[in-house]
Amino acid sequence: AAEKAVFGIENQTRILLIAHQQQPIFMRYYATPAERFHPLPPGILPDRRAPANAAEIRCAFRREFCLSDQNLLLLQIGSGFKTKGLDRSLQAMADLPAAIKKRTRLMVIGQDNPKPFARLIRHLELEGQVDILPGRDDIPRFLLGADLLIHPAYHENSCTVLLEAVVAGLPVLTSAACGYAHYIEEANAGRVVPLPFTQETLNTFLYEMLTDNMAREAWRKNGLAFADRADLYGLHERAADIILSESP
Repeated sequence: AAEKAVFGIENQTRILLIAHQQQPIFMRYYATPAERFHPLPPGILPDRRAPANAAEIRCAFRREFCLSDQNLLLLQIGSGFKTKGLDRSLQAMADLPAAIKKRTRLMVIGQDNPKPFARLIRHLELEGQVDILPGRDDIPRFLLGADLLIHPAYHENSCTVLLEAVVAGLPVLTSAACGYAHYIEEANAGRVVPLPFTQETLNTFLYEMLTDNMAREAWRKNGLAFADRADLYGLHERAADIILSESP
């Protein structure tokens, strides 16, 4: 009833939409006129963009965490590890050839119970290569210090962290189940595992992305260029404009 009060065809509500792929779903069930939907930009925080001294920050970060130039750092960010596909990430990492896997490390940041995944880490013989950290307020440092963001979520309406990585110059490997995955393809800033998802595809993409230094550099540059030209930051301003346009 609450949903119908917003989307019902007989109402006059205006709908601010951050997950654009949901519009056809509501239109199908409620026959909501398209003109009542107002898509908003993602609203990425400006501090996620790579600063002028990004290279210095990256070097300092990697020294702090004892990462050499030969180490490959995967980063996964987001609370709710099961929904975010941490099990998929761990399996893909475990499937890497021994020589690559030996120099790969995964850092996971988010609020959740790590115990089930600690058991999986032991089962996959990845102990000492995976760090699960609680939520923290210095995420931009991690985005600059990593080599690849991995986010093979089972389902996610938007997924802001994908774009936070893009504007920081961090290549992205994600699943098409994320609402913002299309931005990765538009920016050519990484790869998207299509639906229906298969673990084998994720495993293959991860291996290819970690072993292709030139491609990662191209994705990095593409992400930074996309950060300059795309409207990724104006969510609040656009929402305010729409709301004020209805005021008396």
